Amino acid sequence: MQPKKNHLTINHQPSTKKNLIIGHGIAGALLGYFLEQAGEECIYLDAPDQKAATQVAAGIINPITGRRFVKSWRIDDLVPFAQQLYRKLEQELDIRFYHERPLVRTLFNRGDENNWQARIQEDAYQNFFHEPPRLGNIPTLTEPAFSYLEVTQTAQVTIGVLVDALKAKRKKEGRFYDEAFEPEQLVIREKDVQYGDLVADRVLFCEGWCARFNPWFGDLPYGGNKGEVLLIRLPNAQLEQMFKHRVFIVPFTDDLYWVGSTSENQFTSDEPTPEGKAYLQARLEEVLTTPYELVDHRAAIRPTVKDRRPFLGLHLTYPQLGIFNGLGTKGASLAPFWAKHFADFLAFNKELDFAVDIQRFK
Repeated sequence: MQPKKNHLTINHQPSTKKNLIIGHGIAGALLGYFLEQAGEECIYLDAPDQKAATQVAAGIINPITGRRFVKSWRIDDLVPFAQQLYRKLEQELDIRFYHERPLVRTLFNRGDENNWQARIQEDAYQNFFHEPPRLGNIPTLTEPAFSYLEVTQTAQVTIGVLVDALKAKRKKEGRFYDEAFEPEQLVIREKDVQYGDLVADRVLFCEGWCARFNPWFGDLPYGGNKGEVLLIRLPNAQLEQMFKHRVFIVPFTDDLYWVGSTSENQFTSDEPTPEGKAYLQARLEEVLTTPYELVDHRAAIRPTVKDRRPFLGLHLTYPQLGIFNGLGTKGASLAPFWAKHFADFLAFNKELDFAVDIQRFK
């Protein structure tokens, strides 16, 4: 097959490896960052019209989840690493996107309160709560609740701001292309690949939900979860905490707040729906006591995995092809640690954790 003739013409500088990264959500953006830190070269392709979950997500880092208040998987590793990386990137890019915010959750009844009180007696949870909860302006904006709890080591990451800043930097350097990847144009050779005028050592797929249609990695057990969110304006609310009362209300930018999200495993499109909007507005009306202005209604599909662990690894037949995917609803906390882990595997031949290696499904 003849390689595609397009404008993807690269003037390369010598480096250890050349990587073509497909997709520039939080996965592709951070994987490329760590590979570049390791001395490798990365070129990025991302479809300009794709609705990425990255651009819709609030980027909540929440170490304690569920009605049983359980610590998320590997959270003791994930949170400190994410904090360190995000602060470093804020300095390097001269932007602000990482906001440490406590999370206040509503307790609906005595059973919820008992479960929480039992959990905070455990030594492993001592660094993840504050007692008593600091409510700030929440009581002036919302209906009274049975009780509240405050989770700490939480944050809101405006992922879209980070990804856009890295995109602008890479565009300026001539390493980013607003193009949809065309699989039939990829020529896999014995030791490298060719795509258009670009010859690379590897292609790394970070396509999010679209990876289920990838001809080389489409057999992995993808899930897919559609989420719908609202952006609302609450003038003068000055809410500093993230607040959860069935749905999250999260400070976003200026006086805008992110409200979400729905969770739908069966769906027919990635478009916002009247039903999703109605559900979120009903939840807001249950809790808010102050008027709000609806600014936007958005939707995207999260790349989920059957066992709720990311996909990392290389293709068995074509080791020039790799994948980093499946971050699901926890991309803000998962992406930094596992992007570095995969980059170390690729650049330095370090061992890949079997819990995230795609070979666990073989």
